Amino acid sequence: MERTMCSSADKKLQEFLESVQEDHSHRRMVQQEVKCGFGLDGVCCRLCSNGPCRISKARPKGVCGADRDTIAARNFLRSVAAGSGCYIHVAEQAAKELKSAALTGRTLRGISALRSLCSELGIDGADDSEKALCLAEAVLEDLHRPCDEKMRLTKKLAYGKRTGLWEKAGILPGGAKDEIFNAVLKTSTNLNSDPMDMLAQCLRLGISTGVYGLVLVNRLNDILMGEPELGFDPVGMRVIDPECINIMVTGHQHSMFAGLTELLERPEIKAMAEKAGARGIRIVGCTCVGQDFQARGRRYEDVFCGHAGNNYSSEAVLMTGCIDLVVSEFNCSLPGIEPVCEKRSIPMLCLDDVAKKKGARYLPYSAAEREDVSINVIAAAIASYAGRVKTGKRQNPMEGHGCGEAITGVTEMTLKGALGGSFVPLADLIAAGRIKGVAAVVGCSNLRARGHDVFTVELVKKLIAKDILVLSAGCTCGGLENCGLMSRKAAGMAGPGLSGVCQNLGIPPVLNFGPCLAIGRIEAVAGELAGILGVDLPQLPVVVSAPQWLEEQALADGAFALALGFHLHLGLAPFVTGSPVIMDVLCNKMEEMTGGKLFVETEIDQAANQIEAVIMDKRRGLGFNE
Repeated sequence: MERTMCSSADKKLQEFLESVQEDHSHRRMVQQEVKCGFGLDGVCCRLCSNGPCRISKARPKGVCGADRDTIAARNFLRSVAAGSGCYIHVAEQAAKELKSAALTGRTLRGISALRSLCSELGIDGADDSEKALCLAEAVLEDLHRPCDEKMRLTKKLAYGKRTGLWEKAGILPGGAKDEIFNAVLKTSTNLNSDPMDMLAQCLRLGISTGVYGLVLVNRLNDILMGEPELGFDPVGMRVIDPECINIMVTGHQHSMFAGLTELLERPEIKAMAEKAGARGIRIVGCTCVGQDFQARGRRYEDVFCGHAGNNYSSEAVLMTGCIDLVVSEFNCSLPGIEPVCEKRSIPMLCLDDVAKKKGARYLPYSAAEREDVSINVIAAAIASYAGRVKTGKRQNPMEGHGCGEAITGVTEMTLKGALGGSFVPLADLIAAGRIKGVAAVVGCSNLRARGHDVFTVELVKKLIAKDILVLSAGCTCGGLENCGLMSRKAAGMAGPGLSGVCQNLGIPPVLNFGPCLAIGRIEAVAGELAGILGVDLPQLPVVVSAPQWLEEQALADGAFALALGFHLHLGLAPFVTGSPVIMDVLCNKMEEMTGGKLFVETEIDQAANQIEAVIMDKRRGLGFNE
């Protein structure tokens, strides 16, 4: 029987998508299974009108003379630069939001987070508003420096043993936005042809991306939105109440919704919803912004219903017929949602033109007009709900989807608090071998690596069975929580050592750090562990895995992981396999430079075994028992 769509680890989702007649990404994956070999190897160049040139043994150079190493390096650097640009954009917008809040005297929900970060960075002020203003300006000033001027906050935010190495290796970045500009410039026609120089630029972008777009941005959001709190909440499409006015959010810029949540909490807005015949107005989490809301869910439980799914669940969320409005402000907003919305008359609003959807109304967000923007969002949602009510569709066909509980709100701070205020107990558990080590299984979901969330879910099952604690951030969390691996019941799937730890602490063997931005929080945990053990990051029994990486942002994340000195597993090869030089650097020589090392393994069993082997080798290096 001919396959009509890709498989999914989430079987209820797969059954639902098989039952609908319309087009969606899970079907298009099968239609697009034949890939261009030159593209996969990264050796197709279309920078000038002499091309596109395709490099092979018979044709080893392009018209200009560029070989496979130069072409692959240019393509790779362009992708890393684009990914870095995405993260830096989010960091910049968060800093602007904080500056506006400080200048207008708006309430900051995370004052303790503000004071803590300012203390670390040596930023002072007469009161909290002045501290917030000085902090925002310091971040913006750093981001806007020229690339030959080192950012001043990097050394204060990054793990100390790393920054000296980065400086010595010549990869300590200058101004983040200018580093991106410089990368794009380097990759233009007949300019830089040195693969090693371009790979060094990738590492600089990885560091600036990681420190500012992954570490700092979470802390800015904590100040603006309030710090996450540990909890256990239902997940999946079961959280969608068809009797509510439902606003599905997609993207990464959580702080853009601060004004909306404040309005939704007002009695007069609740009264408007009731007048329309609804139980209330709810934000439905989808993609990373939903996971960020999920982490702070206790603070927003009156307006946030829960997290429905990751990027490749978003079409299905709309197909339930229970969504009244889609609001997008950044990536992971699939073009595939557009025809689904059109068919169901679901209006789309875009708050940031970088995420402008075809057929969507552009409602430009600015801090100064946040209330007007929020009023427009609410009005559009209520009007759409009135139309949905007229059709008589008031049932959620996916009400049993997902899991009854998943751990939420895990951060470097809440995890430390759960351990008694220190990571010493975790370090002791690792040293004793009850937990062999840690795997950070992070990043995206895609449909090519075995199917939707298949590689991620099956790999994690094997890792926890080997007594390896899994920390996750990104769309990986959406699949893992919906498949039950972030519930306390999952402790029964872990090995005897890890299972006992989970039962004693009342936690699952897979911890949910939330959005992909929270990869920076996992790095903070690793930094504290390294500090307790008195070692540098590469010595830790920690492996990073992005089994189903998808976007250019994931490549920037990977460059950060390599710069930090971690072994990095990918379930799909990056598009550089046509370059022997690049593959040798990433998989071998990188270890001499930063301690980091890439390994690609497309088989799930072998990937789990290799991750365990790396962890066991690191344990031996620390003198821990087997």
